Amino acid sequence: MSKGAEVSTSNDGFVDVAYTTERGAMVHGRIEDALDDPLLSEITGKVNLIVTSPPFPLVRKKRYGNENGEAYLKWIESLAQPLADLLTPDGSIVIEIGNAWEAGIPVMSTLPLEALFAFKRAAGLNLCQHVICHNPARLPSPAAWVNLARSRLKDSFTHVWWLSKTEHPKADNRKVLNAYSKDMRQLLKKQSYNAGVRPSGHVISETGFLKDHGGSIGPNVLDLTGEHYPEALLKFTGTKWDAKYRSYCKDNDLPAHPARMQSSLSAFFIQFLTDEDDLVFDPFGGSNTTGSVAEELKRRWVCVEAEKSYIEGSRGRFPSTDVPDSDI
Repeated sequence: MSKGAEVSTSNDGFVDVAYTTERGAMVHGRIEDALDDPLLSEITGKVNLIVTSPPFPLVRKKRYGNENGEAYLKWIESLAQPLADLLTPDGSIVIEIGNAWEAGIPVMSTLPLEALFAFKRAAGLNLCQHVICHNPARLPSPAAWVNLARSRLKDSFTHVWWLSKTEHPKADNRKVLNAYSKDMRQLLKKQSYNAGVRPSGHVISETGFLKDHGGSIGPNVLDLTGEHYPEALLKFTGTKWDAKYRSYCKDNDLPAHPARMQSSLSAFFIQFLTDEDDLVFDPFGGSNTTGSVAEELKRRWVCVEAEKSYIEGSRGRFPSTDVPDSDI
């Protein structure tokens, strides 16, 4: 990917590399324009994982930009095939889509699900798995119905959809094992188990649970608080990982992105679905959580972000960034 001049103050059709790091590049521009630009043509068919949190289909516009209603569905559908074309044959797309509510009434919108179906159909993708990203520490929302009317429960999860071109994309759950429970550690130490037929009809052998695999296979509900999370990725949980970024934004009078992807979510799927030196892509880079986590995990990365101020703030996630002057 050729590296060019300074970031433009306008993103209307403008696409250029804003900065590079040891392993990646941040591209300034709208993803719609970037997908048609020669800059991204160089990575077509070479991306091992697209992991992103697009602007949610909210009923009201936010300052970080989002479509709504039918416009959202058409917009997300238009991106499906061009994004899928970036993937390697065994690559994956992981999309986090939050919940949406109808305007003025305590009724959930089906737009998130409709967006998934539109995206999947448009690119002929396989739905590998539905993962729930659970964060019990989330602030109560939607506030009008949870805090004031007290007529709804708080939203504490988002939907994460794992899609791929092939039915068998690159994936290895041994790289994201959870720590064994106290009981399991005792069982492994004791080397005996209550074998036999269970009420479900499953037959448990005498040795079926006595081999130490290094941890337990994780569920498709991710608890990002760190209590049930792969030990190797615990450094990405909590707020500490984000602290340097927030301080950098404050010190440089830059706006912190209001809807940052959790670093632990990005880390989980990067570790699960890629190997070192694989290429990770985020079409909605925001504060560049994806790029910074990929860099830490020794993956190459490219991210695209339309808002210049968010790009400038994202520099705070890296020890150093450079204005590009050579190929990646």
